[in-house]
Amino acid sequence: MKCVLGAVLVTFAVTNTFAEEPKPVRVLIQTDKGDIEVELDAAKAPNTVANFLKYVDGKFYEGGRFHRTVTPDNQPNNKVKIEVVQAGINPEKTKDGFKAIKLERTKDTKLAHKDGTISMARDGPDTATSDFFICIGDQPELDHGGKRNPDGEGFAAFGRVTKGMDVVKKIQSAPAKIQALEPPITIKKITRLP
Repeated sequence: MKCVLGAVLVTFAVTNTFAEEPKPVRVLIQTDKGDIEVELDAAKAPNTVANFLKYVDGKFYEGGRFHRTVTPDNQPNNKVKIEVVQAGINPEKTKDGFKAIKLERTKDTKLAHKDGTISMARDGPDTATSDFFICIGDQPELDHGGKRNPDGEGFAAFGRVTKGMDVVKKIQSAPAKIQALEPPITIKKITRLP
């Protein structure tokens, strides 16, 4: 009887081990303006997180930059206003980037573009590669069904800032020509945190 019960308990433990959701992954974005800590939601947006981490682990963001700031005042031709800062990999590594990923829509992930959300930049629905942006304030028009992008598919939110929103706001208010930060804010590196 003890052997049978032991086997059942072992089976239960093994089954539950495989059923566990992935734990959030934390990363540190070090910039010229200060540090930003981000928690990535690998359970709800696994493909987007895996894609981002390929670039992080490959050191693509070392020498990358925050190159775009979007404020209420610098988007005169957009009826739907947003507030974000956008960053990308080191321009010298662009040719070594990975292929675009399938869009993980917010209607499926249940993640929303709230203050501090990190999300993938894109053109068409399945075109995101390495550029990402961080929301300043809630940005529901970036969710699935939002009107910022004409296709209404929204963007792939995949985590949130847990520390350093003051740095994000410093980046947003840095000197810019229209939406292009001049000079761009350098990303020293992005690394995983324990």
